[in-house]
Amino acid sequence: MYVTMLRTGNDRDGRWEAQLRKGSLDLALLAVLWEGRLYGLEILRRLEKVAGLEVAEGTLYPILMRLKQDGLFKSTWVEAQAGHPRKYYWLTPAGRQRALDMAKTWNLFSQGISSLLARVKDGAKE
Repeated sequence: MYVTMLRTGNDRDGRWEAQLRKGSLDLALLAVLWEGRLYGLEILRRLEKVAGLEVAEGTLYPILMRLKQDGLFKSTWVEAQAGHPRKYYWLTPAGRQRALDMAKTWNLFSQGISSLLARVKDGAKE
């Protein structure tokens, strides 16, 4: 998976960032589809525009397939007026509930981490 984020210098940091991105991508996809149906390229563009996440197609489609198999998405092929058909994805009721549950967990987790990082942000005062 390729996602643009701040690099802090060494390879160990890069692995940490990759794991952070990988662990949050399901939630990002659920959030992107919250407002309605999108096809693959629209999903990729929205992830990049709104969240600054550049996700490769080779990463996106297996995750969409897995989430669909989990009953969180539905999809259908739609003929385009110009060009090739597009596969549109949207959340099922179970997907909407999962998004709500994951958002609640994310918010609690990120608030806790932010509280811890407040000291770091102030510059390691000893």
